[in-house]
Amino acid sequence: MNQLIALGTGHATVTKCFNTCFALSNEKNEYILVDTGGGNGILAALEKTGISVQEIHNVFISHKHSDHLLGVVWIIRIIASSVLIGQYNDNLNIYCHRELISDIKTLVKSTLDKKLTDVIGHRIFIIPVDDGQTNTLLGQDFTFFDIHSTKVKQYGFTVKLNNGKLLAFLGDEPYNNLCETYVSNSDWLLCEAFCLYRDREVFRPYEKHHSTVKDACELATLLNIKNLILWHTEDSNIAQRKNLYTEEGKKYFSGNIYIPDDLTIITL
Repeated sequence: MNQLIALGTGHATVTKCFNTCFALSNEKNEYILVDTGGGNGILAALEKTGISVQEIHNVFISHKHSDHLLGVVWIIRIIASSVLIGQYNDNLNIYCHRELISDIKTLVKSTLDKKLTDVIGHRIFIIPVDDGQTNTLLGQDFTFFDIHSTKVKQYGFTVKLNNGKLLAFLGDEPYNNLCETYVSNSDWLLCEAFCLYRDREVFRPYEKHHSTVKDACELATLLNIKNLILWHTEDSNIAQRKNLYTEEGKKYFSGNIYIPDDLTIITL
């Protein structure tokens, strides 16, 4: 069974939930971790969802912003330590665009002991992916693509799931028409929605190059999406977030809308 496990659902400075990151699993309970949040909260999130760090063998990092990248230090720390004492099977593969490789290595080398960083290149590998490149992970074809960010280089991906459905991950910025061939007609679209459209003057998403719920839902309609997952949100009214976002979204999109809480599991 293909599942999406939402480890975090908030934007960079949230305090009532974790930063947006998630895991995908297949019918063999193999996982790929997508982004890692802003710190060791990633370890707590994995533990709460019943995923052992030792079960993580594939990671994709979309871009270098702190709320997506910093948790990788903790993943590497735990796995490298496990490697050194013979408690980690197989290898860890970290996929990212080429410009991000040096950032990850610099971050890790400046924060971890040399005995841990020496594992990189032996049992932990940082693997570059190019725009349009396809890799088979978890027995499924992942195609990575440049989202054409206006801030920093960022990649998303599409994946053809074993059940034949197509899932597209757009990262944490608004859609660019150059990505249409990757995203259009997807069964699942994972899209940021910083806030409600009605609250745009409060949270100023456009100044931060983010979208509103209305924008994301209009996009899903335009691209003929069947199921839309909205996250990377503000957290000022998190108890009512699901109801409020769904109510606004239904005005612009007739498909299924999901606004997951942290630790929500969605069957794909």
